Parts: sequence; C-alpha cells; structure tokens
Amino acid sequence: MSISRTTPLRVAVLASGRGSNLQSIIEAVEAGQVQAQIVAVISNKKDAVALERARKHGLKDLFVDPKPFAGRPDSRDAYDRSLLEVLQQHNVELVLLAGYMKIVTAVMVNAYANRMMNIHPSLLPSFPGLDVQKKAIDWGCKLAGCTVHFVTEGVDEGPIIIQAAVPIFDNDTPETLAARILVQEHKIYPRALQLFAEGRLRVDGRRVFIEDAKPDGEAIISPT
Repeated sequence: MSISRTTPLRVAVLASGRGSNLQSIIEAVEAGQVQAQIVAVISNKKDAVALERARKHGLKDLFVDPKPFAGRPDSRDAYDRSLLEVLQQHNVELVLLAGYMKIVTAVMVNAYANRMMNIHPSLLPSFPGLDVQKKAIDWGCKLAGCTVHFVTEGVDEGPIIIQAAVPIFDNDTPETLAARILVQEHKIYPRALQLFAEGRLRVDGRRVFIEDAKPDGEAIISPT
C-alpha cells in the first residue's frame, strides 16, 4: 500500500552536463505528478547547463568544486564527504544522479543506501559504462533502452527499479538510438521518483519489488 506524505520528499539532483533528465523531473514536480521538492541541484562543473536550468526554475544551484581535493590520496572520498555535508545541510532524503560524471564512493553509497538513484541508457545489466548505444548496435541487439537503478559501489550494478525498451532499427546510429532512448528516460525517471515518494519500493537483495505494480502487456517484440 502506498503512503500519503504530509510533506514533499526532499530531493537533490547531481548533474554534470546539460541536465535534460533534470528538466523532465522539474517539469513533473511542477505539474504535480511527483510528490517531491527539489531542494538543491548540485554539480561538479561550474558551467554545467544543469545549474542554469535550476536557476531558471528558482531552484538552489550549488557548485561543489573538486579542485581543492585534487592530488590527495583520498581525493574521491574527501570530495564525497564534502558533498555529503551539503546534502545533510539541506536535509536531503533522496539523491538523483542525472548525467553526473563522477563515480560516487562508499562515503555516499553508505550514507544513502537505497536512497540514491541513477539512470543509465541501456537495459542493465547489459552494457554498463560508456558508449552503450554503439555497443548495443555492434552486438546486433534488437532492443535497447534505459534503466533506473539504486546506486551501489559497482558501476551501474545497483538493484533495478524500472526499465523502458525501444527497438533498434537497421539504419540506427548511436546518435539516433540515443535520442530515442532519451525520450523514454524522461518518462521513467520521474516515475521512479514518484514510486519512491509513495513508499512503494522494497529492496530485497538484487531485486526491487513495487507494491501494486500493474504490468503493461505480455511482451515487447522487435522486429514485429
């Protein structure tokens, strides 16, 4: 059974680039489709477009500079400790990675176990990491897609929350496939956020169970 929150879920979004998934989340929140409040948009890149998007919507934009930690043997952990302090100062309940181009360490993973999500443009566990559309085409896959998952220390290895699939056409390039996948990313990330806000996600080992889930259809087939 879903829960009815008395206050919106306090969310922070970490982004390094253009922030298109951030934009889809902002719009879902503003439309009342998601019971959440974006309390901070944080980037490791001072000129990230994501920060501009945050400012346009009146959201707090924060740049956490990695340079002071460079050269230290514990640079990654030290950076994440600084980032964690910022999150705690804003009473963040859920962290969303949206094109965040840093691998988070155990510092963050442990502090936000099963409370930190990422979106990846493949049907995990296939093709973690980078250049995933090219890999899917090169392998002759007939379906590609995207995955929202909880974040663990392994790259793109966390428990899967929700996925969407798209067909791969014979004339696809990595760019055309990526564009088609991105449309689905913008749909499923806000959906995963709302499921969390409703208290409908339960993690058991590698599996995420969704209370009152309603499967849509029997199969996705490509080509038909």
